[in-house]
Amino acid sequence: MSERDADTRGRIYEPNAEHAFPDERVNDILDALAANEEVQVYLEAQNVNPVKRKRYNDHGAKHISIVRNRALCLYDLLKAGGVEFNGASDQGLDEADEAVIVALASTLHDIGHVVHRDDHPYYSIPLAADLLDKILPEFYDVGDQVRVKGEVLHAILCHHTEEQPLTLEAGVVRVADALDMERGRSRIPYERGGRGINTVSSQAIETVTLSSGDDYPVLVEIEMNNAAGVYQVDNLLKAKLTDSGLESHVRIIALNTREDGNQIVERIEL
Repeated sequence: MSERDADTRGRIYEPNAEHAFPDERVNDILDALAANEEVQVYLEAQNVNPVKRKRYNDHGAKHISIVRNRALCLYDLLKAGGVEFNGASDQGLDEADEAVIVALASTLHDIGHVVHRDDHPYYSIPLAADLLDKILPEFYDVGDQVRVKGEVLHAILCHHTEEQPLTLEAGVVRVADALDMERGRSRIPYERGGRGINTVSSQAIETVTLSSGDDYPVLVEIEMNNAAGVYQVDNLLKAKLTDSGLESHVRIIALNTREDGNQIVERIEL
């Protein structure tokens, strides 16, 4: 494995790599999203309320890129581990549509931030539905447009609400959203004086990597430089993993890499 492969494994979805699922359809969807001007404007505009106005962590284009990459890598590892997904299959859709649902929901899950940070998943639903009505006709007939749209909206709703994911596709999006916790995400609000727990705890997270585990399909390894990172691991990632449907498939190990002997927390395993 090259040094670049080692750096991106479990972090960056590579369309041209070999995957444990049929990837042609999702790769076409990803190209369409990248070329869609309205989608791209939303990804920039949705960052104003959380970052500029509330001094919260990044929720713009960079966040979406990271979440979508993590979601597709997580999905790929789960498929390689033999995990069977139910969202697309319950609707009579193809296996290839599982990744499409994950990719679309990961891309559009936060657009409700253009309305408000509070309760944003509920605002994301009508905005995403409108965009999906423009995107999906290029790829599906009317029946499958409705089915894919419903599954994408379900995943968007469940990413940050009390509603429990009813599909593993939705569970992947929910968990992937919490996997964007590295310190770069909090750089802008931190530099502007934001000192909320999300910002400070994000500053403590150095790296997050995904790989196949010995006893689990997915091993999430987190390196942190300060005990404040425990908030990201326990209050955010663990909370989103709970009731995601993925609890039995994912193992989380967080290590405090601080070397000055002041390690309040050295290791967490979930």
